[in-house]
Amino acid sequence: MDWRDEGVVLSARRHGESAAIIEVLTARHGRHGGVVRGGGSRRVMPLLQPGAQLDLTWRARLDEHLGAFTVEPLASRAHLMADRAALAGLNAVCALLIHALPEREAHPVLYPATQALLEAMAGPGWGLDYLQWELLLLEELGFGLDLSRCAVTGATEGLAHVSPRTGRAVTAAGAGGLADRLLPLPPCLRGGPADAAGLAQGLALTGHFLTRELGAGRPLPEARARLVAVLSAGLP
Repeated sequence: MDWRDEGVVLSARRHGESAAIIEVLTARHGRHGGVVRGGGSRRVMPLLQPGAQLDLTWRARLDEHLGAFTVEPLASRAHLMADRAALAGLNAVCALLIHALPEREAHPVLYPATQALLEAMAGPGWGLDYLQWELLLLEELGFGLDLSRCAVTGATEGLAHVSPRTGRAVTAAGAGGLADRLLPLPPCLRGGPADAAGLAQGLALTGHFLTRELGAGRPLPEARARLVAVLSAGLP
């Protein structure tokens, strides 16, 4: 069994004396793991840092085996590690993908969106990009939110809330006396500015559904909580 693809490194750890085991998000083979022989060396290990983009060849005797990667570097994102906010974003993206995605399930829409988000993190103002990426992740998990119209009245204007059960938007009029049971829909998801308060509301919204959909009450990765704190403080 073998294939060739490109992917973004999500994690890397030493294995034995000189090898490393990496997990990657690939364009056509989803989240996939494998051994990199010599990956624990001083020469190769820096190429396997989270966020790095690689050309990958995977081989194994049987499809269910862990298998081995041969890797060639395409892009390094080591520059993200020099910025507090970007590093928090990179760690959150990698941790959430490992936490949320089943192994070896293709996500052809999520892969380029993840690439674009990591590229955006090299500059300012990517908080809303990250929030939109979490909405896409929810959609990839089979629970996309419907924020386009009111679930009660059908109106497309004046949307103010989201049902915590259905993930559908609701206007203030449609909510009536039940508004206190609904989640706020932040202005940044209605075409408004993406300020720190709005991002915090948006991340609370996606966090509610991510926690619920990932099942069994498992908490979301701590790396995401650290990023929420950074974005809620007004960075980047």
